[in-house]
Amino acid sequence: GSVSILGLKGYVAERKGEREDMQDAHVILNDITEECQPLPSQITRVSYFAVFDGHGGVRASKFAAQNLHQNLIKKFPKGEVVSVEKTVKRCLLDTFKHTDEEFLKQASSQKPAWKDGSTATCVLAVDNILYIANLGDSRAILCRYNEESQKHTALSLSKEHNPTQYEERMRIQKAGGNVRDGRVLGVLEVSRSIGDGQYKRCGVISVPDIKRCQLTHNDRFILIACDGLFKVFTPEEAVNFIVSCLEDKNIQMREGKLEADARYEAACNRLASKAVQRGSADNVTVMVVRIEH
Repeated sequence: GSVSILGLKGYVAERKGEREDMQDAHVILNDITEECQPLPSQITRVSYFAVFDGHGGVRASKFAAQNLHQNLIKKFPKGEVVSVEKTVKRCLLDTFKHTDEEFLKQASSQKPAWKDGSTATCVLAVDNILYIANLGDSRAILCRYNEESQKHTALSLSKEHNPTQYEERMRIQKAGGNVRDGRVLGVLEVSRSIGDGQYKRCGVISVPDIKRCQLTHNDRFILIACDGLFKVFTPEEAVNFIVSCLEDKNIQMREGKLEADARYEAACNRLASKAVQRGSADNVTVMVVRIEH
């Protein structure tokens, strides 16, 4: 018998915080199966969720939010393939490279050149397999219920890229850059990004880490958020905060709204507001993807 495909539905809340402008961007595409046709026969559903945390302006995060999934759809495997996993990973690598090159080309042709950059955390769901592609310090976390302990656990789905990490620092130094005060050339907080043209010569790259994760019947939701959240919440705290919102008896139902929708929206909004209250001076974007069983 075939395994049933778990439905995915994204919800989001964003707060400007103490910043003058909102430089985060996000994308929720609950189902892009049609756009990806003709698909390999073993794939029946494709979804895409992403958070981009911009710095030095809004142009890189906005560009990534508008173009990365378009490039992904164009490069997505068409027709039969030997290995879905290998092909999808290759497709993600090509997509990031292409999107960064396109943005840098546009950025360098401006007078003066745009200096904007952005993190990228993208969750691509191919049936019940998640592929998580990440650049920089935004993060994706899976909430999985542990039947034995009867507790919800927070599983990290992405690896952060900070210039202080050994591998990242070595690559930057090899390229003639340096890391001062935990930043590339004493300025840039992330060691991989979209954009940041002036740092791409100093070892900053746009090659994402890609993780693969099989969804199970114990998985409840995926949290994708920028570092504005994780400066003031551990992944465990954030997951437990969301779970308590989902189980809160007092959430007001609005007319014509499904209960689950109202709960997930409230969870995003409360968590984003709480992060600002806790003193995250940064922009905060909280995306929660419900896993429908």
